[in-house]
Amino acid sequence: MICLKTSMKTFFIDEQNAGEYAEKIAAWIKKMTHSKGVVLGMSGGIDCSVVARLCQLAGVDVHLVLMPYGDDMKNTKSSDHSLELIDKFNFQYHIFDIKAAVDALSIPTDSPFCSENCTANFEISRANIRPRARMTYLYQFAQLTGRFVIGTGNLSERTVGYFTKWGDGASDLNPIAMLTKQEVRTLARYLAVPDCIIDKKPSAGLWDGQTDEDELGMTYKQIDAYIISGASEDTVTDRKIENLKTKSAHKHAQIPVFNG
Repeated sequence: MICLKTSMKTFFIDEQNAGEYAEKIAAWIKKMTHSKGVVLGMSGGIDCSVVARLCQLAGVDVHLVLMPYGDDMKNTKSSDHSLELIDKFNFQYHIFDIKAAVDALSIPTDSPFCSENCTANFEISRANIRPRARMTYLYQFAQLTGRFVIGTGNLSERTVGYFTKWGDGASDLNPIAMLTKQEVRTLARYLAVPDCIIDKKPSAGLWDGQTDEDELGMTYKQIDAYIISGASEDTVTDRKIENLKTKSAHKHAQIPVFNG
């Protein structure tokens, strides 16, 4: 896990230096992968699209894996967006439906374990099985093909803990962990990611109609402002961000171990 502090960010990517940083990040990816290939979970979103293009820029063999839960990626056009990127840049890809695996792993709603006390959290806990199932598949694919699993979580998400522990938060390396959402968008334009991906509302695909900003109760613009300047110009949002940072600190911390 990456331990994040706002003060750790020492650079900012804009339209003027996007090319320079794209090359720097690509060189880092090549160095970290030691010329091995990588496997990347493709949701049709901007973060994974940018990472895919950076891997391509690095000359690293990258294989994209689409992992829909039934028809969810078709219903949100995420499959169409993914395939537009794939067709435009000739990526290798594979599609694996995780519905059967997720449904099999979920505790039944009529189980004695699911009492009234946990009903409110049931749908969230079930939704979090999806990214964990996807990461399990990615790591099996990586092991079978001698690749690394490359991460796609940005700094804005990581600052507020907006990722699933041992799900999309897991990877062998992450080239955009210190990039805000705005920086990712800037790189996306430089890397010619299709507009349909850049312009759509970010979604983790946890359930039908889910969007990141609706679930968080704030915009990425506000989170980015907090990261860059220490405040979002809205005290209520700032308190929300501080609260989320506190609640999600365990996601960034090393696993506690007894050592005598």
